[in-house]
Amino acid sequence: MAGIVEQWSAAENGNANMTAKGSSRELRHGGRTAHNMSSSSLRKKSDIRVIQKVPYKGLKDFLSNLQEVILGTKLAILFPAIPAAIIGTYCGFSQPWIFGLSMLGLTPLAERVSFLTEQLAFYTGPTLGGLLNATCGNATELIIAILALTNNKVAVVKYSLLGSILSNLLLVLGTSLFCGGIANLRREQRFDRKQADVNFFLLLMGLLCHLLPMLFGYVANGETPAGLIADMSLNLSRASSIVMLIAYIAYLVFQLWTHRQLFDAQDEDDQYDDNVAEEETAVISFWSGFAWLVGMTLVIALLSEYVVATIENASESWGLSVSFISIILLPIVGNAAEHAGAIIFAFKNKLDISLGVALGSATQIGLFVVPLTVIVAWILGINMDLNFSLLETGSLALSIIITAFTLQDGTSHYMKGLVLLLCYIIIAICFFVDKLPQKQPNAIHLGHQLMNNVAAANGEGVFSS
Repeated sequence: MAGIVEQWSAAENGNANMTAKGSSRELRHGGRTAHNMSSSSLRKKSDIRVIQKVPYKGLKDFLSNLQEVILGTKLAILFPAIPAAIIGTYCGFSQPWIFGLSMLGLTPLAERVSFLTEQLAFYTGPTLGGLLNATCGNATELIIAILALTNNKVAVVKYSLLGSILSNLLLVLGTSLFCGGIANLRREQRFDRKQADVNFFLLLMGLLCHLLPMLFGYVANGETPAGLIADMSLNLSRASSIVMLIAYIAYLVFQLWTHRQLFDAQDEDDQYDDNVAEEETAVISFWSGFAWLVGMTLVIALLSEYVVATIENASESWGLSVSFISIILLPIVGNAAEHAGAIIFAFKNKLDISLGVALGSATQIGLFVVPLTVIVAWILGINMDLNFSLLETGSLALSIIITAFTLQDGTSHYMKGLVLLLCYIIIAICFFVDKLPQKQPNAIHLGHQLMNNVAAANGEGVFSS
């Protein structure tokens, strides 16, 4: 039996190496996505000289995979937070502690998912690999949103997804432009506007889908029942979500097939001697990568369940509103690895990669994750619409507009990044001082209806059309 296992393992590794070598050139010249190269900046080369001395083939392969997957990242120091969160759940730790440990544990897992999708891309080819990366790129946000939906926490879903978009547009992009500008004071930083234009077109379309359901509450007169307004908003949101998903599919076709050259990250050498481009072959086999990807997705789901279950207790214990934790803290911690990679490449004057990470992730959240959660809620029988209420939708609209104006000329300096960062700080302060109870999905409609009813007693409606 041992001989059979060794022969199968050798055959697997042999086929894997041949496939990886055959597709590495295609991946190399076909281009790597900004997300791949951003995550690569946080990886470190593994020293497997000690592992090679292990006499047993199966054990050596397992230890080699463990070395590459678990210890092959600079964030490996955060992995102990995962068993700590699990043990704390069964040992009676306070829920704020479980919430914090779970958030720390999600940080390296998100980076490792990106690593594993890139490894699988060596065997599937650049197109299918890019599609896999586009699907799993924001797996953490999607899993948290779906688990929150199953617990009927619609407000948490909306807050967390909004926060992911805001953090990418203002925090990640602002920090990248600021740090890149400081590090390259004597060099003009330029980037290709074509990719940014495509992302902003899609983000503005998504913003329209958020604005229209909200505006129903303003155009209704005093005689319009609140339930009718809520139904109109819900039906429009579901129809708009289907349109948004169609737009995202068209975006994938545009990005991965017809206009791939606009999104391929360039990996030419520079003065910083960036060694990301040197990684041309897979370091683990296809089935090993697939098994690790499934396992880490299950762990992400477990930690996300802890986050959803303990967020209210953490809010009460820390004296922070649920909106602040969901909009500000969750995106910062959950996407820390990807954000750090974008900033590192901005330091190296590779703004196209930084913009690809920030804008690409914001577009994926806005055009894929948000409408998908609305559809999933529809299937589950939960009424979730695209009305994120006035304050949240206004913050989103202004963030998109400010960022679009910042990138309109194709050049960058540290002042642009500083303005984006300051805008993010203002929004963070806004939700920090917001101590209002969690808003229900259609609360704004009820509020406007109540004001109309009060004003109707005096003979006219405030928000009448």
